[in-house]
Amino acid sequence: MSNHYDVLIALRQITRAIDVHSKKMVREIGLTSPQLLVLKEIEQNPTIKASTIAKEVHLSQATVTTIIDRLQKAGLIVRARSDSDKRVVNLALTDGGRARIENAPDLLQAGFVEKFKSLEEWERLQLVSSLQRVAAMMNAEDFDAAPILEIGDLHMETETA
Repeated sequence: MSNHYDVLIALRQITRAIDVHSKKMVREIGLTSPQLLVLKEIEQNPTIKASTIAKEVHLSQATVTTIIDRLQKAGLIVRARSDSDKRVVNLALTDGGRARIENAPDLLQAGFVEKFKSLEEWERLQLVSSLQRVAAMMNAEDFDAAPILEIGDLHMETETA
């Protein structure tokens, strides 16, 4: 078997692991990974703006706004105009939003990050370089991608929440 088959098999295994975990999260708590990330950002800072959330989770503002709309529609967050500046809209978790966070399984990348951090620096740099090269070989380096392990186009959120 050629080395390129080994690479393609490893890529497929990674894709499959992400897919299985994503489906498990939707099944268990009814949220996608990006939706959970947005909820966690709101939990950490209830006065956070959508633009700040977008920067923190590395998603476009349009994607975050769509996620916020869905989270509000699902009753997991509320929007409220600031008393001091009516142009500012604050976001807050509802009890249902807090419950979803508490019941959420760890994001797939949480385990990955811990294992990645335990590698020697040269191994981390080699992995980053190799994966960036693979992304370039697949003409994928210009795709908008957050540092979350989720299958699908993050701009086209699924109707789960």
